[in-house]
Amino acid sequence: MRYLRNLNTDPYFNMAYDEFALQQLPLDEPLFYLWQNSPAVIIGLNQNAYAEVNLDYLRENDIALVRRVTGGGAVYHDLGNLNYTIVGRTKDLERDYPEYTRHMLRALQALGVEAELSGRNDILVCGRKVSGFAKRVYKDRLMVHGTLMFDVDLGVLEQALNGSTGKLAARGVASVRSRVMNLRECLPHVTDIADFRDRLEQYLSCDYRDKEFLLSTEDLQKIELSARTKFATPEWVFGTSNPVSVEVSRGSHKANYKKRLPCGMVEVELDVSDGHIVACRFGGDFIGNLPVSSLSASLVGVRYDARALRQRLLPLDVETYFDGVGVDDLLELLLPSNPQ
Repeated sequence: MRYLRNLNTDPYFNMAYDEFALQQLPLDEPLFYLWQNSPAVIIGLNQNAYAEVNLDYLRENDIALVRRVTGGGAVYHDLGNLNYTIVGRTKDLERDYPEYTRHMLRALQALGVEAELSGRNDILVCGRKVSGFAKRVYKDRLMVHGTLMFDVDLGVLEQALNGSTGKLAARGVASVRSRVMNLRECLPHVTDIADFRDRLEQYLSCDYRDKEFLLSTEDLQKIELSARTKFATPEWVFGTSNPVSVEVSRGSHKANYKKRLPCGMVEVELDVSDGHIVACRFGGDFIGNLPVSSLSASLVGVRYDARALRQRLLPLDVETYFDGVGVDDLLELLLPSNPQ
């Protein structure tokens, strides 16, 4: 694969860099880059920052809060964490996505790490998580990016993230810290994270036989502008512009349902007036190919009953927004038979 070098450690810049790479880079062949962030919590596209993150701790410890363009859960980054991004064109997502995820698995195995894929988006070593990854599709392009915990401050990680009790219980563990580990523990021959980065880049670029791709000054200026005007804004970070809504009239009611589906935890907030949905917002750590905002918008105005919802959902390819989820699964979330 061709490779880029991104040495910027500003987390807002790096989220903008990912979006630029996905949407605008010429992609004659897949390319990758490795990157690091100064201390930051990176939340998934659909997550509620107030529920997932210890905001007081972040403010007190000068840790940035950043929202990325992919789904999945919140992660903590510092300079002991190495991140990777792989971008390419896709004609067959079911074939290409697993292949992209295996690139990093094979790279770790080549370094002597007994790593394995687990669940929908984790890499484990000895049953503990060392990497999580997420994906995004844009037209005929696919991006997979993820973390590699090399020497992360696990004490800060645990304080910064408010781990979901339901998720932890489902995995049979007691805390965030107990289910993760640093790769440094199983790579005694790797001196530091710079050495780790060099070794991975060498492997993924086929000993640098693949060519480096250089961004232009104009490209970097576009990324800087996007970082400032989009990714660093409260509107993007806290998601205040995400909900689709209209004024709720008298006789309305609100519903909030949560369910673990094959794609992850999905929560839906509904405003219903005169028997019709007038506002809808999905949240959670779920994985999907496309932003769920367009699906939310398509449900506004639909009568809130099973028949009308099914008719609206059937032509929409629900699995595009929620990996592995069908119409019946989503209907059970929207109209639960036994609501909590």
